[in-house]
Amino acid sequence: MKLVVKGTDVYCATGGKAFDAKLPLFMFLHGAGFDHTVWQLLARWFAHRGAAVLAPDLPGHGLSGGAPLKSIDEMADWTAALIEAAGAEQATIFGHSMGSLIALETASRHPSKVTALALVCTAAEMRVSQALLDAAKADDHAAIDMMNLWGHGHHASLGGSLAPGSWMLGGGEKVLERAAAGLIHNDLVACNEYKSALDAAAKVKVPVTVVLGERDVMTPAKSGRELAAAIAGARTVTLTDAGHMLTSERPDEVLAAVRHLAPGR
Repeated sequence: MKLVVKGTDVYCATGGKAFDAKLPLFMFLHGAGFDHTVWQLLARWFAHRGAAVLAPDLPGHGLSGGAPLKSIDEMADWTAALIEAAGAEQATIFGHSMGSLIALETASRHPSKVTALALVCTAAEMRVSQALLDAAKADDHAAIDMMNLWGHGHHASLGGSLAPGSWMLGGGEKVLERAAAGLIHNDLVACNEYKSALDAAAKVKVPVTVVLGERDVMTPAKSGRELAAAIAGARTVTLTDAGHMLTSERPDEVLAAVRHLAPGR
């Protein structure tokens, strides 16, 4: 499905069901350098249980046009505009990694547009190592290697995909390799420079579920718990022995942690 947001064509996956603006809107925001495909299981599950699903490719990502947005603040305002472009007034927003910061900031800046949040692999401060920033700035494949290896937990490196015949590390690498020149660096800088997570968290008044990986080295669980503690009433689920790419490593457990948000539950 394509929508026009601020004059730019945006591609959105709809979870295998025709989009119906009359249904409650559930939006799924991907992380740095990635696209809508990271949300395949969850987007499909909610779409087949009474939700209108949009899993967008952010501007400049995947199948969407336009230039990449430079900051989390810009991405949050764009998310609010996407809700309006879809013909909706509010949305439940899921975000992974960078997407979790966008979701959080959207709820802070545009509270009337957000009904609930699910923040997967989030952090009070999403610091990015200088080595990764330097490699990404040079469009060196080493940046993809670092993100892929650091992003997946130990079990992912041994195989263990729930989808027969698929390879988690290989799949993650291919998605990142499709990113346009400069895109990964753009996203990592946006995460690294965003310092407002705790302030935004204190303003959030909607139900929030935080899902963390116990062995996440990119957004450590300790930092995720710090953020969750700043959100009134936030519910936190930590997945044992899991890394950063929870939507591919442990999709069933992520779904189990957030399925209570489904319409009518």
